Order: sequence, then structure tokens, then C-alpha cells
Amino acid sequence: MLKAKKAEVIADLTDSFANTTAVVICDYKGLTVSKLEELRKAANAKDTKVQVVKNTLATIALNNAGMTGVEIKDTNIFIWSDDVINAAKVSSDFAKSNELFVMKAGYLDKEPADVAKIEAFAKLPGREELLGMLAATWMAPIANFTIGLDALRQKKEEESA
Repeated sequence: MLKAKKAEVIADLTDSFANTTAVVICDYKGLTVSKLEELRKAANAKDTKVQVVKNTLATIALNNAGMTGVEIKDTNIFIWSDDVINAAKVSSDFAKSNELFVMKAGYLDKEPADVAKIEAFAKLPGREELLGMLAATWMAPIANFTIGLDALRQKKEEESA
């Protein structure tokens, strides 16, 4: 790879990593191209990026983005997203269905994270689920009030009949 191309890759990755909240580093050695495409499709569905990058280029980009503390070695694929839970879920779900895909470490909110922490975030409900739960909580008093009013109306109708 030419120096200019390397500089361009580092600049793009630095920009991506600096503007993200989660980066998960995984080993993909032995996975077929079709399996990697499955991972990319699952990631795209959750607004998550997936890229295989040379370790030296990724290390420089992560350091430029202010993320240090994780040793990067062997074959790696990087998964990142603006939503911590999405990045964790994509990598965790894919690791469960593919034994050759192994999560190694990552960064959550720019802090180094081990596999256990990433797994813990993967178990949390996603943004859409949380918004649904919040809406249901807000709607419960209104629903209960209307049920009570309807019961009162029925009682008044029975008394007047």
C-alpha cells in the first residue's frame, strides 16, 4: 500500500473512531467471505460499520482518536457504531452463531473494555426497545384513567336504566 493511501486510510479511520462511542475488536480468522458478508449485513441493519484494517493503521487511528490501552495483534476486524449497544449486540450475536468469530476487546465511550463488559452491554435492550418501554410507561396512567371513566359510565348507565 502506498504511503498516500495509508495516510488516507488513517485519516478516514481517525475521523470515524473520533466520532463514535463504541469500537469492538474481533478475530475473524477462518471465516468465509459469505460469513463476513452476513456480519456486514447485520451491522448495516443496526447502523454499525465493519472493516478489516491492518493493525498498525488501526492502532495509529485509534491513538489519534484518543483511544489507548488495548493491545492489537493477530487478525482483526473492527466493528464500530455511535450506539454502544448496537456495536456490542452485532458482535456478540455474530460470535454466538459463529465459533470462529471471537471478540477480543474494544472501547466503550472511549474507554478500554474487555469482552465481559461488551457482553454486558449486548444484553441491554436497544434504543428502540427503551423508547417503547418509556412510551408504555407514560401511557399507562392515561389508559388506566380511560378504563376508570368507561367503568364509571357503564355504572351510571346501569343505575339510570
